[in-house]
Amino acid sequence: MDRADAPSTPSKSSNTRLQTEGIELMQKPAPSDFPVHELIRERWSPRAFADKPVPQNVLRSIFEAARWAPSSYNEQPWAYLVATRDEQDSFQKILSVLVEFNADWAKGAPVLALAVAELAFAHNHAPNRNAYYDTGAASALLSVEATAHGLSVHQMAGFDPEKARQVFGIPAGWEAIAAVAIGYPGDPASLPQHLKDRETAPRTRKAISEFVMSGHWGHTAPFARK
Repeated sequence: MDRADAPSTPSKSSNTRLQTEGIELMQKPAPSDFPVHELIRERWSPRAFADKPVPQNVLRSIFEAARWAPSSYNEQPWAYLVATRDEQDSFQKILSVLVEFNADWAKGAPVLALAVAELAFAHNHAPNRNAYYDTGAASALLSVEATAHGLSVHQMAGFDPEKARQVFGIPAGWEAIAAVAIGYPGDPASLPQHLKDRETAPRTRKAISEFVMSGHWGHTAPFARK
């Protein structure tokens, strides 16, 4: 049976721990109200990463997933600046544009990236108001593919876009819109207490009845009611 057809998961978060190579890892499956695919349930954004490199063939697959995201006019207005921890110069450059709070934990990830969006259509140079949306869609598919490989992806708004432009020579018409940490989930005990508390806190989301509407703003769609 496809997991998308499986019964919904319990209403309370059920954090679980795995032992891998002597390291205690944590999974935080989403406590969904309705059935969703297991990759959606398992996707989450940790700050603790295992000290384990991501193979190049896996990196190729997750960015291939981003390649096949939908976009307005098939414009594909995204680009990614990527660095593994083996590429120390590039890795440090990405760390340098993160706010201190994020840099403190992201330095433990084996891969860092910046998602960059082209803000005008290439064919006519008209503003592309969907560029952010489409680049977000690419990053969402990247995250799902990463989950299928046992990886976690933590996307960040806390970085300096203008510093990123200067550090990486991002051309005019393009804008860095998110930073991304990629790696295998690690042991929350490796984090400072204030981050460990966040790592182990229950996952919460708005109910779909709060944001799925029909007929008029604020009117919950009939199917979205429990």
